[in-house]
Amino acid sequence: MTEQALREELARLGASLFARGYSVGSAGNISVRLEDGYLMTPTNSSLGSLDPQRISRLDRNWQHIGGDKPSKEVFLHRAVLTARPEAGAVVHLHSTHATAIGCLATPGEPAPIPPLTPYFVMRIGRSLPVVPYYRPGDAAMEPAVHAAALEARAMLLANHGPVVSGKTLTDAVYAAEELEEAARLALMLRGMPARTLTPAQVDDLLSTFG
Repeated sequence: MTEQALREELARLGASLFARGYSVGSAGNISVRLEDGYLMTPTNSSLGSLDPQRISRLDRNWQHIGGDKPSKEVFLHRAVLTARPEAGAVVHLHSTHATAIGCLATPGEPAPIPPLTPYFVMRIGRSLPVVPYYRPGDAAMEPAVHAAALEARAMLLANHGPVVSGKTLTDAVYAAEELEEAARLALMLRGMPARTLTPAQVDDLLSTFG
């Protein structure tokens, strides 16, 4: 896909996420890996109204070289994409149910959402680490995010929101959507004797689709 096509796809998918309430106001940011750098949503921009031509362009060293100024959370995307060279995109949202789980879960917890559905396992994997709370925009969280990304495709920032990676931009968005749905189910079923997938069923899914 050309860079221009990626810019347009990023704007389209951002608008779709925003329209469905996965982000509000100027919350959330998205990055895409290019052959020679990165695209990133600009600071203080709304995912609902991104201008493809104004999306930030960064070089291989994460220096801003075009478009509007990038999100103040550049370091968050750098941490994930550096840890996961196979990832082509990162989606950070403030989606309601995933954020709620991030408020309930204990930092350091490896799997705060149980394997309730096969698509959660297929999109997110076995683990979903909870990174301790840091003030939004605080670059001090980069080592913790990097360490979590070495082990998992997605994570929850405590009291903040989910961070999800994928092989492509579309994959990352689909995984972020699946994470939000899994979080909603987990909250709906909280305290109830819900049936989860067995370890053998999880292993089967990951060996086939992981």
